Amino acid sequence: MKVVKAEEAVKVINDGDSIMIGGFLTIGTPETLIDEIIKQKKKDLTIICNDTSFETKGIGRLIYNKLAKKVVTSHIGTNKETQRQMIEKELEVELVPQGTLIEQIRAGGVGLGGILTPTGIGTIVEEGKQIIEIDGKKYILEKAIRAKVALVKAKKADHLGNLTFSFTASNFNPIIAMAADTVIVEVDELVPVGTITPEEVQFPGALVDYVVIRGRE
Repeated sequence: MKVVKAEEAVKVINDGDSIMIGGFLTIGTPETLIDEIIKQKKKDLTIICNDTSFETKGIGRLIYNKLAKKVVTSHIGTNKETQRQMIEKELEVELVPQGTLIEQIRAGGVGLGGILTPTGIGTIVEEGKQIIEIDGKKYILEKAIRAKVALVKAKKADHLGNLTFSFTASNFNPIIAMAADTVIVEVDELVPVGTITPEEVQFPGALVDYVVIRGRE
């Protein structure tokens, strides 16, 4: 794990990369890292996230600045710009039920090929997908999802990269950190090793590549 500036961390993202971003609307979203992506004008990104937030906040700013070519998400209802770009075919949007999406990401993180879910059976969600019947009940096979980079927001990290999250700001963050080749974490505070006790560790530092301290240039 390396403690770096946002500028250095975001340089590992290339145009066209797939990135997972934590957060529920703006709660638990790494705003400093999003600022830097916009500054560096990374483009043609595939963004995997719970929602696209608002036009002027969180993940929505990446959409507003037209840095995404595709979004895989469960909700776009609070972002009119996402809706407009989708309707105008400027942006590909793949809508996935929230529970299904996080389970697909979890499966990618633990090395599974996918999950079986009844959600979407009998709807357009099942179109083009493999249906498996078990004990007389039908399930959709949803493939596992991984990304090139995960952008995570945590409350604290120690110098080994062990993380704690602030209440519900954990949301997607620990799961996406399991399912990416490179994990970049934005934290509010960096503390000495031992300050975060073993029982307080919510994500292990062994899987963290870069830590960026919020507000530090």
